[in-house]
Amino acid sequence: MPNVNDVTRESWILKTFPEWGSYLNEEIEEAEVEKGKFKMWWLGNTGIWVKSEGNTNVMVDLWVSTGKNSHYNADGSIRKIDPDHQMARMSGARTMQPNLRAIPCVLDPFKIKKLDALLASHTHSDHIDINVAAAILQNVEKPIPFIGPKHATDLWRSWGVPEDRLKTVKPGDIVEIGDIKIHAVESVDRTILITPPPKGSIKGLPCDDMDERAVSYIIETPAGTIYHSGDSHFGNMYAKHGNEYKIDIAFGSYGENPRGITDKMTSSDILRMAENLNCKVIIPYHHDLWTNFQADTKEILVLWYMRKNRLQYKFKPFIWEVGGHFTYPDDKDRIEYHHYRGFDDVFTEDINLPFRSFL
Repeated sequence: MPNVNDVTRESWILKTFPEWGSYLNEEIEEAEVEKGKFKMWWLGNTGIWVKSEGNTNVMVDLWVSTGKNSHYNADGSIRKIDPDHQMARMSGARTMQPNLRAIPCVLDPFKIKKLDALLASHTHSDHIDINVAAAILQNVEKPIPFIGPKHATDLWRSWGVPEDRLKTVKPGDIVEIGDIKIHAVESVDRTILITPPPKGSIKGLPCDDMDERAVSYIIETPAGTIYHSGDSHFGNMYAKHGNEYKIDIAFGSYGENPRGITDKMTSSDILRMAENLNCKVIIPYHHDLWTNFQADTKEILVLWYMRKNRLQYKFKPFIWEVGGHFTYPDDKDRIEYHHYRGFDDVFTEDINLPFRSFL
């Protein structure tokens, strides 16, 4: 029998977090992919798990940490935004950004056992995670590669990831993992160019080469191709990639930008991205994570319905839920996702009620 005297803050945290426990880990590990198909799971933010027909598993941008969790610093002073933060640099703001994590952790990184590659698109702190790196090194028996642009592999190296596990990529590079071919392509994440390093004033300084800070990924499976844009904004480069690759599914960072801030694509940008990429399905992500950037995905659907006949769109939007799965090509014509509702077996056993007419 439970007793309140045995409960502590630590016992509560260990029993409650991550909120989904190992539920999604088990689903992914046990999922079988038929020939001619691939499966994906949305891990939150831009975190995606891809599983191919050859049982190759790659994971991109898993982040299991937290955003703001107090109004105060350790000394009791009011928290302010770091003046070197990219949004402080672009706006001159100094009030603390109220970016609280709005979604649960749906995957336990320490329960990951079967994985063939970890990818990071860039080094913003909600896309690359020391906890994920540690969990993979400790629990995945296979010595899998950590794949990312130079700044990402530099960061992993500083955390203690062994040198022989690091694979630095730039646009044009191809890495083959099982039956999946990973193409690194140009990112359009302009915000990463004003992200430290360096610290201090950057007025008048030349920008780094974007290719060392961020990449997008084209993940080519035998059954279809995924475009993972990381944190990219809208850019004409999408038309170039649409010309060069046959893209089935594309992911774009969507959100409602606060006043004076441009960091996420708008609903119109998401549709333009899909049109430029010539993809079959466009899926918004990142709008789920931060309380101050949340956006209504129905806006994308409304604009798509308004424009699709006049502009002869050849793609469909798909509105996903964190923790949800997607099988291609089975789900390519779906518009909105709902988690499995259960109760398929109702009335397969006799009901147990005071009287049958109760219902």
